[in-house]
Amino acid sequence: MLSAAAHADSAFFPDIEKGRYLTTVGDCTACHTSEHGPVMAGGKAIETPFGKLVAPNLTPDRETGIGAWTDEQFVQALQKGVGHHGELLYGAFPYTAYTKVKREDLLAIRAYLATLPPVHNKVVANQLPFPFNVRTSLYGWNMMFFKEGEYKPDPGKSAEWNRGAYLAEGLAHCGTCHNSKNLLGGDTADGHLQGYTLQGWVAPTITGDAYRGVGGWSNAELVEYLKTGRNRFSAASGPMGEVVMHSTQFMKHEDLNAIATYIKSLDTGLKSPKSVDSKTQAMVAGKALYADNCSACHMANGEGVEKIFPSLRNAGAVLADDPATVLRVVLEGAQAVATDAAPTGPSMPSFAWRLDDSQVAAVATYIRNTWDNAAPAVTADQARAVREDLAAGH
Repeated sequence: MLSAAAHADSAFFPDIEKGRYLTTVGDCTACHTSEHGPVMAGGKAIETPFGKLVAPNLTPDRETGIGAWTDEQFVQALQKGVGHHGELLYGAFPYTAYTKVKREDLLAIRAYLATLPPVHNKVVANQLPFPFNVRTSLYGWNMMFFKEGEYKPDPGKSAEWNRGAYLAEGLAHCGTCHNSKNLLGGDTADGHLQGYTLQGWVAPTITGDAYRGVGGWSNAELVEYLKTGRNRFSAASGPMGEVVMHSTQFMKHEDLNAIATYIKSLDTGLKSPKSVDSKTQAMVAGKALYADNCSACHMANGEGVEKIFPSLRNAGAVLADDPATVLRVVLEGAQAVATDAAPTGPSMPSFAWRLDDSQVAAVATYIRNTWDNAAPAVTADQARAVREDLAAGH
């Protein structure tokens, strides 16, 4: 948040207020502010498939922050993935998306960051194990997976669509979580916004596909989700809950609507697979377990209670090939995000104490293959792996 002095300054320097808003769109706080730490002072650990990185200090401290950086160095970091000492940056910092952001918008962000209190906090960002800690390998990674360049509007599309594309593909960096990735962490050629698993959660498909995607949501319902953290289909928790809490709830309605217009236009034609036979042992057991443990909140028809308990029918995270989110929520429970517009975040209790691995797998299989849902069956081994990861604090 801006201090009173910074608000006063922004009346004379509009770029500061613009930069504050764009910093919020970029959700910079989520990574660069540690729990209970000073705003943007870094130090928060980011778990990646290759090890741990720590977000650096973005305050204007000249020794440990970015106070001594030039404007050119700041823009170079965000658009080219090159640090102020010439070092290559890791893709956990989404320069692959920020490269699409206009220079003037990046300089507005820098103007806002310069108004923050300087915090002396030296951060060792690269804590990856060998060989991933060797940055020279990033030359090859960039050649294969990084396309540099600001966003170019599509003249065949509306101004609203182009604004949505600019935000979703740039500052909001939706693809950082929702693009499918290969073993090297690069985006796959055919997986744009079609889902990926990270930090034990599934970032689901967010294209306009009716199956797994948000094709069945209206623009207003998608905006409601991003603004409040819930709608009649879903409730945001986990990493998406943080995005809503720190970023999207504060975005302008017209920008959220533009993002909705853009992503709903991306229909890749995903088809529903064949559902698991309802007569299998897992489905029969899962049906009984669901009735005993889940139906009171999510209802017998799986549609939940609008804006309180999310629907399990046609839900992207439920239908994903990877059942990680379903298993995690059954085992650990979940807390829906609380926002200014919807200050009460409903919660779900953990069932890890009550259900064994085969039971967790059975109820997950049932949820994923009832009410017109269709997704691969879940095994007890998959449930056990998630239980062990949660016990280890992953």
